[in-house]
This record gives sequence, C-alpha cells and structure tokens, in this order.
Amino acid sequence: MRGLLYSLLPLLLLLLQPWETQLQLAGPRCSSGPLDLVFVIDSSRSVRPFEFETMRQFLVGLLRSLDVGPNATRVGVIQYSSQVQSVFPLRAFSRREDMERAIRAVVPLAQGTMTGLAIQYAMNVAFSVAEGARPPEAHVPRVAVIVTDGRPQDRVAEVAAQARARGIEIYAVGVQRADVGSLRAMASPPLNEHVFLVESFDLIQEFGRQFQGRLCRKDLCAQGGHGCQHQCVSTRGTFHCACNPGYQLAADNKSCMAIDHCSFGNHSCQHDCVSIYGGPQCRCREGYDLLPDGRSCQARDLCNGVDHGCEFQCVSEGFSYRCVCPEGRQLQADGKSCSRCREGHVDLVLLVDGSKSVRPQNFELVKRFVNQIVDFLDVSPEGTRVGLVQFSSRVRTEFPLGRYGTAAEVKQAVLAVEYMERGTMTGLALRHMVEHSFSEAQGARPRALNVPRVGLVFTDGRSQDNISVWAARAKEEGIVMYAVGVGKAVEEELREIASEPAELHVSYSPDFSTMTHLLENLKGSICPEEGIGAGTELRSPCECESLVEFQGRTLGALESLSQKHILWVRGCGLEGRRRDP
Repeated sequence: MRGLLYSLLPLLLLLLQPWETQLQLAGPRCSSGPLDLVFVIDSSRSVRPFEFETMRQFLVGLLRSLDVGPNATRVGVIQYSSQVQSVFPLRAFSRREDMERAIRAVVPLAQGTMTGLAIQYAMNVAFSVAEGARPPEAHVPRVAVIVTDGRPQDRVAEVAAQARARGIEIYAVGVQRADVGSLRAMASPPLNEHVFLVESFDLIQEFGRQFQGRLCRKDLCAQGGHGCQHQCVSTRGTFHCACNPGYQLAADNKSCMAIDHCSFGNHSCQHDCVSIYGGPQCRCREGYDLLPDGRSCQARDLCNGVDHGCEFQCVSEGFSYRCVCPEGRQLQADGKSCSRCREGHVDLVLLVDGSKSVRPQNFELVKRFVNQIVDFLDVSPEGTRVGLVQFSSRVRTEFPLGRYGTAAEVKQAVLAVEYMERGTMTGLALRHMVEHSFSEAQGARPRALNVPRVGLVFTDGRSQDNISVWAARAKEEGIVMYAVGVGKAVEEELREIASEPAELHVSYSPDFSTMTHLLENLKGSICPEEGIGAGTELRSPCECESLVEFQGRTLGALESLSQKHILWVRGCGLEGRRRDP
C-alpha cells in the first residue's frame, strides 16, 4: 500500500499545481497574422476524465500564446464522440477570457469515436463563412488541430483528403493509445511536422511549443522585397505571389499576365469570343442576340424591340423589318395597314372564355386578340356581322350579330366587356350559340341568303360540363366551328368542338402573350373565298361574275331594242319613205 502511494505521489503533486502554470507556453504571444483555427477534441468514453482534463488545460494554455481577435486569430472548438457538438464557433468570441470560460464548461460526450464525422463537420460547418470563417478570397489560412486518444470507428482518410483539398491544414495529435496509422491518414504533409503522438504531459507541451513556433513565423510579405506584381500571400514561414482575377502567374512566379481564354480554342462561340476575368464570353455581331446556351447567335427580332405599327404581322429581316398582310389582303401605301376582307359575307359569333383561370390581365389580351380579328373584317350590315358571347359558370351575350355596323363600334364594345370569372361551362355556351346567337332575332341573316355562319370558341382549360351534344348540334346546323386553345386547353375538347378537318379548324398557343401567331391560321377561314356565301341579293356589282352577267344582260337588252326598232319602222311604212328622194 505504501509503495502504491509513493508511485502516485508525483501524479498527486501534479494535480495540485495550477494547470495554467503547467501549460503556459514560454515566450510572448505571437502575431501570426490572420488565422482561422479550429480544435477538434475527442471526448469519447475511452478518454478518461484525467486525460480529457489534460486536453482541456492544453487548450487553455495554447490560447494564451495566441494573438486572438476578429482581425487576427479566430478560434473555434468542437468535441466529438458518436456525434459532433460545437463548443463555440469561430465567430463566437473575440476575447480570450470568454473562450477559456467556454472550454472549462465543456462536458465530455463519453460515447464512440467517430473521427471522420468530426472532420466532415469541421470541413462543412466549422470552417464555413456562416460560422465565422473568413471567405476563401481573403486567403486566410485555415488550421484544424485534431486531438484523439484511440482508433476511429469510421473512415478518416477520404474525408481528411477532401478537407485538405479545400485548403484546411490538419494537425493530428494522438494521446497514449491513439492509432498512428489513423493520425498519418488525417494529417497534412509533411507528416513529420503535422503528426504528434503524446505519451506524457511533457510531450503535449512540446507540441504546443512547436505549433506556436510555426504560427509565429514572420510575415515575409509585410517585410517587402517579395517582388509580386499583384498580390503577395503569406503563409507560415514562406509566401507566394498571386494575380488579380483575369490574370495568371507568369513563368517567373512573380509577374502577372492577362489570361486570353479565347486562345484556348474551346469556347465554341458562333460569332466572337471575348476574354474576361471569369473566362471566355461569347458575343454576337450587330443585329444578332445571344441565345440562352451562351454560344449561339440568332438574328435580332426587331419586331419585338420597336413600335413597328404593323396591322397584321411584323417580319424581322436582319437589320430591318417589314409588315405583311394575311393572304387575300394587300399591304396599303403606308406599308403598315392591310386592305379589308371583302370577298364574301360572314355571320361571326365569338365565344370567349371568361373563367377564373384566365385571370384579368390575360382577359385583356384576349380582347385585344378579338379586335385584331375584327381589324381584317369588312364589318357592315351587308358584309360581315360580329357577335360576342362570354361564358364562365353562366353565359352572357355581350352584343348580338345585328347590333353594330362598323369595325370601330365592334372594337369599342369588345374593350368595354367586363371579366366574369368563375367556372368553365363550354357546353352551356355552345347551346346558347346554337339556340340564340345565330337566330334572326339576334341579327343573323336568313338561311336563304346562304351567308356562312362561323363560330369561334376561345378557351384556356377543360370544360366543366359536357360539350359533345351541342358541339355536334352546331355542326349539324351548318355552323363552321373553330376552336382556339391557350395554356391548359384540352386538345380532345378542341377537336370535338371544331369542324373537320381539325388541322384547319383548331389552333393552339401555349401562352396568352403569344396568341397573335394564331391570326395567320384564322385569316383565310374567316375571310371566305370569292363567291362563297354571296347570294344574288348581296352580290357585289364589282365582282367579276357580276360584271360578265351585267355585260351579257346589257348586250341582250340592246339587241332586243334594235329588233323592236326595226319592226316599228316597218310597221309605220317609214322604210320606203326613207328611200324616196
């Protein structure tokens, strides 16, 4: 028993000494320049209380040798066992006293030894800018000191290599039972300067002295004479030159020259390549725009960038544009407006979806689209008549076929239409059109005049009622049906509404803002071919067939008058008298 007491006496004396006296590193506090330093402390159950206390006091003593501050050395501490716990992050404290207080309050986790997990946490969290690490562009060294007492229970080599690749310098310190192979797998090269196996208290003091010596080397950049053209980057005991963005270090490792990224020949630019600090950038020649792929160029669509004033359609052509008109209509002298559709007569009813899914701003686009249709019609009581019906959960006639006699009146009425919202009862709207909109009471011309009846349904979604019966009924009644769908319109419903062939009677646009291209599909349909729907009573005297018929009738009338004149002369005996002298 006495022998045991004598053997423990040195240890007891050691415990009675102040820890700060034992671990206070010799020499003044070093000025290492800015540094982000994170201690990764093993607090697994294999670390006995006395050993953990050794690590605790080692940290306190090492802190007292560092130049701690927001612009100098920032310190963070994490402990780990089967899990990882942040004692305090890099941004937490700027005073050494606060750090010491937090270290003394640490309670060991006393579980497994997941060293790889701790390195992963240090790399992704502890050294993040959010936790207080300075950003990579600041070139502040990042140092991790891992203190452990045993063999890791997870893999450390791969995650440690990732941490080193991110610029983290790792010191691996093993206490007594630590596995040397694991320490070497974690540490940065050269290993003889970054791996320490501590078998006694004196050796942990020695690591502290060596670590302090490396941190306190002079800042060679601050001394001048480095010769760097742009930037001097100081590391412990050495320095290297760096260049500003867009430049690269020359062969002398001091001068900087602009990087010509385009000279590498891999930029794939269709037109021109311009070298900037971030790499090659493609640019297009005048009159072209860069496509989203960042390489290809497309002739600029001037029609989208200028107020072209084209009535129907604007076509970009390189550095200029021109206006075009739909087939059957001529471009006027002003180069913008088109002649009106005058080849036939149509009773046109527009069924416009006013459901909630359309939304107010898109409904205004629909009204503008309707007025573009009206623009190329010869609206008049004798020409084309236009009616408008809006539908949602109910149906409302905005104005019937017989109400307005000019295009200006129709367009003004369209702009005054108020958005209904609510549901989408397309079937109910078709029934209203068949039973009411094309009645003579609503302004449709009698069937005997053979004026074509055209229905155009505009919708953006699926109908909430059945459309089959009244879509078929409309076509049975001789109404030529067109279906225009936008956005989430259902193709099957559009085809069921439209007349055959569907390719000529169904139009679709994915977006309300791009509907204008549908006018091209509708122009030849709403403007009938010459002679169609032109009954005798409504035929224009200027049409070719009318002129031929007029000429024939005139010649016949003249011939009849001539014959009658001859008979009258003979009957009156005037012929013989005319021959006497």
